[in-house]
Amino acid sequence: MGYHVIDPNNLEPEPNRPSEMRYVSEAAAMDRMGLRVYRVEPGEEIPLSGLHYHDEQEEAFYVLEGALSVETPDRTYRVEAGQFFIAEPESPHRAHNAADAAGDVRVIGVGAPPLSDGHSYER
Repeated sequence: MGYHVIDPNNLEPEPNRPSEMRYVSEAAAMDRMGLRVYRVEPGEEIPLSGLHYHDEQEEAFYVLEGALSVETPDRTYRVEAGQFFIAEPESPHRAHNAADAAGDVRVIGVGAPPLSDGHSYER
């Protein structure tokens, strides 16, 4: 059995990201799910690749604070605090904080399985 109590504020943010991201899953040595905490300032985005999709990974974003904008080929969703946005495999999306937002967005991101199977999406 294994248990972990992790304060994401004690984790170093990942370097070279478009917004602040802290890997909770790596700190807990999780190998079946990716778990991250984000702080996204106005005008910043979560993914490195912009609009993208995953072959197999399911991705979920839970908004803790603020409102997350998620662009898809059909529309842009506004996801409020207390709501989830779910992207199924092969569903293009780009999560970001709108440039004209009043403040930061805090988000928990979950991806499973934890694969690096993201691909840029061209319209």
